[in-house]
Amino acid sequence: MFQRYLDTQTIQSLSANELFRERLHPDILAGKVFCAIRGGYVDFYYRGGRLFHYQKEFSTHKKYASVIQSQSDYISESDFDRNIRLIRDFTEGYEQIKQNCSLYAGEEANGVSAVYHANSFVKQEQDIIVLDIEASFRAAEEDRKQDRIDLVLFNKKSGRLRFYEAKHFSNSELWSAVGTRPKVVSQIKRYQTQIAREKDQIVGQYGNYVNRMNELFGCSLPAPEAIDEYVPLLAFGFDRDQLQGRIKKLLLEDKSLDGMSYYFVGKISAVNITSMWNEIKCD
Repeated sequence: MFQRYLDTQTIQSLSANELFRERLHPDILAGKVFCAIRGGYVDFYYRGGRLFHYQKEFSTHKKYASVIQSQSDYISESDFDRNIRLIRDFTEGYEQIKQNCSLYAGEEANGVSAVYHANSFVKQEQDIIVLDIEASFRAAEEDRKQDRIDLVLFNKKSGRLRFYEAKHFSNSELWSAVGTRPKVVSQIKRYQTQIAREKDQIVGQYGNYVNRMNELFGCSLPAPEAIDEYVPLLAFGFDRDQLQGRIKKLLLEDKSLDGMSYYFVGKISAVNITSMWNEIKCD
């Protein structure tokens, strides 16, 4: 079952937490960190990585939290006895934890983060925003536990939700031999089946979601009213020659994306979210 909720006790404890109040909340309002509500817990993302997880208390990966406090940028072996120490809490090491998080993000995740940081739900002036990321569904196939869709966009004027699957040009799931369909096609079809099956549940859960986001961040998000059952492919990370070459030959002329919706943008950091919503194509 697709769930998006936070109980009142979790809202209160999160709002009172120093790390959230002093560090995360200002960064979320500035579009530097992205907050996503799950089924009773909250995830916080930074530049392609999950910065923190909150469920009763904050946690993060040990590779992000390995932060040393030192008066110098360089340390010697003798410093271990007297001049350096580990951080005492996440608030103290916050900026370095963010930096560590960004170092581990892959090219594709980092590219997707450019979309959600620039178009976060806190952007009150925008009609189209990124409402959620890494939306997970229980997989229908026995050999898979979960399916995860990269982006959930929300058109506040029309009240419609739409999921997008993002692929970097270098991702092998985007390519296949001439005359065959790449793996991304079956992946998106699977997502579309799940959305069609659970559309009423998804819309209702995102109603819970926007209520809690409005409460936490002083937004005025309207409740979603409907959802598009098709999932566009967002392909990025290519130059003009690659667009006219491999993409044109193996995806478009080859009809690999026949029946699929898609939006191509070479430089993901320059993506216009209104164009991304309005100018999707379908072969």
